[in-house]
Amino acid sequence: MGTQLFQDIVVNGETIPFSVVAAETQNHAGPRGVPGTAWRKAADAIAIRTVLLQEARRRNLRPDPQPAAPGQMETEEESLIRQLLDDAISVSPPDAGAVRAEWEKDPDRFLSPPLWDVSHILIACEAGEGELREAAHARACEIAATLSSDPAQFASIAGRESGCPSKSAGGYLGQMRPGDIVPEFEEALRGMVPGQISAAPVVTRFGFHVIRLDAAAEGQILPFEAVQAKLSDAMEKAAWAKAAREFVRGLVAAAEITGATLSSR
Repeated sequence: MGTQLFQDIVVNGETIPFSVVAAETQNHAGPRGVPGTAWRKAADAIAIRTVLLQEARRRNLRPDPQPAAPGQMETEEESLIRQLLDDAISVSPPDAGAVRAEWEKDPDRFLSPPLWDVSHILIACEAGEGELREAAHARACEIAATLSSDPAQFASIAGRESGCPSKSAGGYLGQMRPGDIVPEFEEALRGMVPGQISAAPVVTRFGFHVIRLDAAAEGQILPFEAVQAKLSDAMEKAAWAKAAREFVRGLVAAAEITGATLSSR
């Protein structure tokens, strides 16, 4: 197995030492109990990258690194590959008829976000463990139990005990959409029905919340005109990605490669 795994890669006569593959393996995961998976993934990635760089140089492209992210520039190799794909792949935006046909396949995919009318009681505490956190959790559980038998006390308890400024409004947070609140709070709302008070406190980085869902409006199907631009852009990007895969597959199929499996060839 050592001979099989630890070998150089040769792409169209260009040799890439196995040490380069070894360094690349840290970027590729493999399932436990399946030795060599990360190595094979790394070898394939390096072989494909080499084929692309060879084609970029054949086309006399020159490195021109551009910003890849805030404070981060492309490497020269990344620049060459980007330019190659830009040079080799051209995809036209889909026409309006194609976009509408895609929307009509399943309009339920295109929903407005839900809207929740929410109140809560926050028993605030710092993250971590300790007596104060245990006491906060215990108090939140007591409040949830009290409200399960007497929900009318919600506003008065919020006014006395909540650690959120919303206490002045009886715990009322207002109308919220996905993304307006921390994930744990949002997940709890998605499992509730209007009028329900959470049976157990919901924990977030702010502490323990006893939540009441006052009302909810489910997302509605968006009209075609509302999603046309974004759907057209998504379709164009998908077409570009497909064309890029086909372009790479063609280069790989035409190349002479040893030391990498490239099962897609």
